Amino acid sequence: MVEHRRFGNLLPHIVLLIGVAIVAFPVYLAVIGSTHNDVVISNGQMPLYPGSHGIETYWKTIVSGTGKTTREPVGSMLISSLIMAVGIAVGKIAISIISAYAVVFFSFPFRMTTFWIIFVTLMLPVEVRIFPTYKIASDLHLLDSYSGLILPLIASATATLLFRQFFMTIPKELIEASKMDGAGPIRFFFDTLLPLSMTNIAALFVILFIYGWNQYLWPLLITTRDDMQTIVIGIKKIIDVKDALTEWSVAMATAVLAMLPPVAVVVLMQRLFVKGLIETEK
Repeated sequence: MVEHRRFGNLLPHIVLLIGVAIVAFPVYLAVIGSTHNDVVISNGQMPLYPGSHGIETYWKTIVSGTGKTTREPVGSMLISSLIMAVGIAVGKIAISIISAYAVVFFSFPFRMTTFWIIFVTLMLPVEVRIFPTYKIASDLHLLDSYSGLILPLIASATATLLFRQFFMTIPKELIEASKMDGAGPIRFFFDTLLPLSMTNIAALFVILFIYGWNQYLWPLLITTRDDMQTIVIGIKKIIDVKDALTEWSVAMATAVLAMLPPVAVVVLMQRLFVKGLIETEK
């Protein structure tokens, strides 16, 4: 019989609460800072309770624009970041699942060599191949476009590896049964593999969405127009002011707004995300 120790469980909960408080306190400061004016924040006199400028600040941030720095409202930045993050996540999943399907279920010359070439690209992140990638995007006239933001980042060796490992666990009897039912490769892919892969797709979507949302270097290089910049770049431009007073309230509000979509995706897809990770481990 397992002994229930009331005070033995108290210490882990206290440690957990302390950890949550440490992580959540900067977020709380950002929310509070977005409700005060810039002078109070710049002077280091910001209180730990909400101010009276919250509605004004968020309206200015989302609709009117920051004025001094980016000249674009954060609402358009959110749309650009959302399109980029969703495009990257969907593109990576689509290419990776098709690649893994070809490697696992089809026999062709140099099949494993092709897989290992894909796998080796894990050692070549965007920062390493940034110049040739930018040169190709420029030659193809992809600058200042959503295609330029998305297409160079949609290849994913990690997702291909995860889908390959999952497909290798599918029983051969299921494949034979599909063949006996007259299912061809395309029908087997859509009617059998995709339904079985939904939890893995959901888990990868959450990870890849956050990856695309947090991109900074590539959007900074590929975009020159204010209406194409993402919210991560917008935060940097709001803070990086030389001769003017930094709009700290707008920067805080922008940071809070930048956290909402990733948090919403994680919360809405939490169960599928955890289930997908567990099944991937199996």
